Amino acid sequence: MSFVGNQPPRPRRTKLVCTIGPATARRVPELVAAGMDVARLNFSHGTPASREADARAVRAASESAGRNVAILADLAGPKIRLGELAGGSATLEAGSRFVLRPSGDAAGDASGARVSYPRLADDVRAGDRILLADGAVELRVGAGNGHVVGEVVRGGTIRSRAGVSVPSHRLSTPALTRKDRADVPRALAIGADWVAQSFVRRAADVRELRDLLGPDGPPIVAKIETRAAIDDFEAILGEVDGVMIARGDMGVELPYEEVPIIQKQLVRRALDRGVPSIVATQMLESMMASPRPTRAEASDVANAVFDGADAIMLSGETAIGAFPVLAAEAAVRICRLCEERGTEHLAAGAPPRVETDAGALAYAAVALAGAERDVAGIACYTRTGRTARILASLRPRVPIFAFSPQPGVVRRLALVHGVVARSCLPPEAASGRLELMAWLMAENGMLPAGAAVVLVASTADPGSGPNVLEVHRVPG
Repeated sequence: MSFVGNQPPRPRRTKLVCTIGPATARRVPELVAAGMDVARLNFSHGTPASREADARAVRAASESAGRNVAILADLAGPKIRLGELAGGSATLEAGSRFVLRPSGDAAGDASGARVSYPRLADDVRAGDRILLADGAVELRVGAGNGHVVGEVVRGGTIRSRAGVSVPSHRLSTPALTRKDRADVPRALAIGADWVAQSFVRRAADVRELRDLLGPDGPPIVAKIETRAAIDDFEAILGEVDGVMIARGDMGVELPYEEVPIIQKQLVRRALDRGVPSIVATQMLESMMASPRPTRAEASDVANAVFDGADAIMLSGETAIGAFPVLAAEAAVRICRLCEERGTEHLAAGAPPRVETDAGALAYAAVALAGAERDVAGIACYTRTGRTARILASLRPRVPIFAFSPQPGVVRRLALVHGVVARSCLPPEAASGRLELMAWLMAENGMLPAGAAVVLVASTADPGSGPNVLEVHRVPG
């Protein structure tokens, strides 16, 4: 059956996370129009007031555009940062000396700067490697007295409050800092849909944050950026709701040539466990100063799509870059083209490791959609989002239309691969969910008249999971 000429554009499957910053605080509607699915609010920067304003802007732009855009609150974690630099930036030359000082109010320059972690000199050892600004500058630690004296091995330009990446096993700081504990209530107050935890080292770190968020708190994305997290990845997957492959700090603890392999392995393992994944850091780095990405960056984004990542993330590109909206548009164009014309390279999910009827039913729905070329979508009714996530982890060839009476669930599904989520009123009885979805598919115009859609729902009590599958045709 062909719908050429009257079929709605196929929804993009790979989601886009954009960091809101000075470059986009007043341009959120443009980012939403460009295709932003998740707005990242970086708690390492800004103030509580500025983040509240950013959250309000995201909600307003989302409502105005009629699109569900989630808010990801990214906790700072034990991230070490430079202090302020005179003029906002400094260029370090290879062979020069750069001193990291534990205190002081004076602005830094090309000879040194204050760092946010007072114990740095106690924790590092001579010969350790330190990266500044996601690897823009590399230092080798030498002898120091109360401060860290670094020889510049690779020069470059750094900015105020740039990250200072140190091998995580050296640091004695806890996974949740005092700042994180103060920021968690603020994240909840602005209605964060997801919370990202930085520098996770073990599964116990995630449990600590879960206790802080409370049983009804938002889902957690663990940022995988340390060797310890890679080693404990399977246990971490068992605790989290999503993972972020944050390649910047990962490059401190791994040889750079290993990072692409580790990225593929982690995304694959997350996909097989049904855990959403985000690939982040320097995806379109050159677009901070250029209106076009490099060919290598386009390939980097494409590889994340082919690996099966649920989302890619833009950081400085949209936070402080000169072309934030163009960067978002470029990411969307690359993702869409890879999905449309690179189908033979797209990763497929493994059969669900779910010993329930829900897992078996989801697998049957995806198998039916794959076997019957007539099927143009899968629709599910979900109160928690779990059914949609199970379906998405199997990476069906057709979009997943998820209907939920819970607005928070609808927003959270904005991060999940291939899911188009919509709010709905609950039916009076569980037995009416199939009829409700059939009506919603026609009412929303998601698929053209005559298209076949697989409906997945439950006729049992809430929380029991789906137990019925039906093939339905959108009426004319």
